[in-house]
Amino acid sequence: MTQRPYAIFAMSAENVPQVFPPEVLERLRESVDIDPALVAEDFTDPGPRLRDALARAEILVTGWGCPRLDTAVLDAAPKLRAVLHSAGSVKGLATPELWRRGIAVSSAAVANAVPVAEYTLAMILLAGKDLFAARDRLRTERAFPGWGLVPGIGNHGRRVGVVGASRIGRRVIELLRPFDLRVSLTDPYVDEAGAAVLGVPLLPLDDLLRTSDVVTIHAPETPETRHLVGPRELALMPDGAVLINTARGGLVDHEALIAELSTGRLSAILDVTEPEPLPADSPLYDLPNAFITPHLAGSQGNEAARLGIAVAEEAERLGAGQPLAHGIAQSELERMA
Repeated sequence: MTQRPYAIFAMSAENVPQVFPPEVLERLRESVDIDPALVAEDFTDPGPRLRDALARAEILVTGWGCPRLDTAVLDAAPKLRAVLHSAGSVKGLATPELWRRGIAVSSAAVANAVPVAEYTLAMILLAGKDLFAARDRLRTERAFPGWGLVPGIGNHGRRVGVVGASRIGRRVIELLRPFDLRVSLTDPYVDEAGAAVLGVPLLPLDDLLRTSDVVTIHAPETPETRHLVGPRELALMPDGAVLINTARGGLVDHEALIAELSTGRLSAILDVTEPEPLPADSPLYDLPNAFITPHLAGSQGNEAARLGIAVAEEAERLGAGQPLAHGIAQSELERMA
């Protein structure tokens, strides 16, 4: 039997059993020699056991809470040849030195996209029924408004604008396909042919904002996209439109959003904010047309095991001499979340 490559976990120790429950850990250990009791949470003072483990490690299985993999860490791990990240973004841990040394980097972002897209789909459909406002009215009035048809709501032909053809944005487009919705896309890195493959029309951002009943954001936060949606962009959205943000809080100018929501003209569903959490006195908590959730669209509870499975599959590919399915090139970082 071929000797399994030696690997160590580098993440918050409390997350290991969540991301790698017994059956997933067993699958991972079929491909790598890894001890779930040895978890690197801090490389600044590793201690003799971790220092020895780093010196032997060929693979780092990283996750939320992983320390930054700088030159000093990589010098301590001379045999390292792959970093398999059991979460989405690698920006918090990856350094250019990884690619300079030819170390392969993989992310479970595709797996993490699944629950975010599912959350987004649910919010689009519920917003189309005006569910959140209806719930509040029912709580207050303790009576139905009547048994007739409610005008102005529904998801037949509702226009949905997707901002960003990221992994999540593409998954949202896929999930929306069976519904009777009109979906459009804006993304500066997608051309007409690419949008045709996705089956949606491609629009400039301003046109998408003007023509969408629901706008859902799935772009990365970069210097160019910070406050991508500000006062001018919000003013373009039609009366009664809904803004959904599950990407990064900094993509939306919160002061401008609060001002617009205060008029009652728009609604917002925010799973991410800036800062996180919001200050206790933020008006967003109390505005009736703002629905805030605590950054839970991504993998939670039993969904976290999907991330571990993605890493186990990548470890299997390494063991079989196959290329990583979800490898990340350094050039991709600036366009990723």
